[in-house]
Amino acid sequence: MKLQPLGDRVIVKRVDSETKTASGIVIPDAAAEKPDQGEVLAVGPGKTNDKGEIKALTVKVGDRVLFGKYSGQTVKVDGDELLVMKEDDLFAVVVK
Repeated sequence: MKLQPLGDRVIVKRVDSETKTASGIVIPDAAAEKPDQGEVLAVGPGKTNDKGEIKALTVKVGDRVLFGKYSGQTVKVDGDELLVMKEDDLFAVVVK
């Protein structure tokens, strides 16, 4: 199944966080927090303004983004857990 977001929504797949601290301590899965980074898998066409014009989104497919721990709606597609959220819920794009 393939998803195409509508409007100013994006589909993000969480990126697993590091399970080891800088000092080498391994964090068990049960104690690990949800990652707050992800990769953008799909973007909608953009937001429509008052004049009916579509303003394109600033993020693109493949961008690594930061978002809140409880942002977005979780959906399962082909066994993968994905997030659907508005572009406004994203905090930043991680620049390499």
